[in-house]
Amino acid sequence: MRLNNIKWNIDVIGKTKVWFTISGIIILAGLIALFTMGFNWGLDFTGGTVAEFNMHRTVTTTINNEITNILKNNGVKESQVKAIGPNNTHVSITTPSLDDKTRTAVINALKSKYKLSDKDLVSSQNVSASIGKEMQFGTLLACAVAALLMLIYIGFRFNFEMGAAAVLALIHDILIMISAYALLRIVVDTPFVAAILTVFGYSINDTIVIFDRIRDNIKLMRKSSYKEIANVSVNETMTRSINTVMTVLLMLILMYFFGPASIKSFALPLLVGITSGAYSSIFIASPLWVIFKDREGKNRVGNKVGNKPQKA
Repeated sequence: MRLNNIKWNIDVIGKTKVWFTISGIIILAGLIALFTMGFNWGLDFTGGTVAEFNMHRTVTTTINNEITNILKNNGVKESQVKAIGPNNTHVSITTPSLDDKTRTAVINALKSKYKLSDKDLVSSQNVSASIGKEMQFGTLLACAVAALLMLIYIGFRFNFEMGAAAVLALIHDILIMISAYALLRIVVDTPFVAAILTVFGYSINDTIVIFDRIRDNIKLMRKSSYKEIANVSVNETMTRSINTVMTVLLMLILMYFFGPASIKSFALPLLVGITSGAYSSIFIASPLWVIFKDREGKNRVGNKVGNKPQKA
């Protein structure tokens, strides 16, 4: 094995059962939570009232918090407040469907607090839950199409076994994200959907780097087993994988703890997904490839034995 000049020496493939067990426990716990409690759907999916105000000033985190407190003081415990428009001078407020009395009280409180007029209420409308169902379907369709295209691309660039392993690793990442949201009761909203598609792209990139090294080492290590080739390839790319993911995670952690609420809701699923993506590229995709190649070899041997003429 080519481990003389490699910084890492981890038997990744030899501990395949350990990695699969860790993922299996997390996913199983998440699925149990999902089927027993369901998702904590956000207002983007359940529907509600959406209002937009022209604030005539830049909507800062302080203003966001003030508006949230005004809503809570009027009995609206769940809400989403986001700065929008040119120079973030408009604010979008999404709440569960409000009765006329509560809606009027909230509007008057905002007008009084920020010296707004009637024309500063740009729009106010009810959003049907059916739109949320369309978003759910659109997300599933986008993920399915993306997985299919990635399978075709990787199968064409490398081979089918690598394509299948990469797609299964992507499915693993999505299941981990779903499990985290179901277990921790995190609100599932639009940023979660965007994060899933982002994780798709990030995770597959790291997997391709490892598979590219495996392809090179297959030519250089002709007498080695698939397990040995995969182990060497993973260890050769380990430093690159860790440095890349830590750079991204550091920025996401800063976004989550110091960014406004609108950014936090996007940073959190990315934190979970990027971490899972880095894990799956090393500990899920590579072992799966070895399993597929070993089975392929056994099938070939079995076919050769089965085709031998039987002695009389």
